[in-house]
Amino acid sequence: MYEMLVGLEVSNDDIYQAYRDAMTPILEAYDGSFGYDFRVSEVLKSESSLEINRVFTIRFPAEEMMSKFFSDPEYRTIKEKYFELSVQSTTIIAGYEKHI
Repeated sequence: MYEMLVGLEVSNDDIYQAYRDAMTPILEAYDGSFGYDFRVSEVLKSESSLEINRVFTIRFPAEEMMSKFFSDPEYRTIKEKYFELSVQSTTIIAGYEKHI
């Protein structure tokens, strides 16, 4: 399984939730899912100058499936409609093979 740990600065929770709702069926079509999802009130240390107020893991059976998901035209339309209006910045904290 391939997993990414991601930090976001979400500026509009309602629009971001609409993004999550719209993209989830596409995510599931690629056998993807969210593992953890946190709202963060305080970042004590960061290697990035970008703000982070949301942290989550997103996972797929393989890294190739993740790439196909993020390249999917329907996903990209949803991202443009919702994500870009609700998220100020994205920090990819880590990507790794996860062995369960």
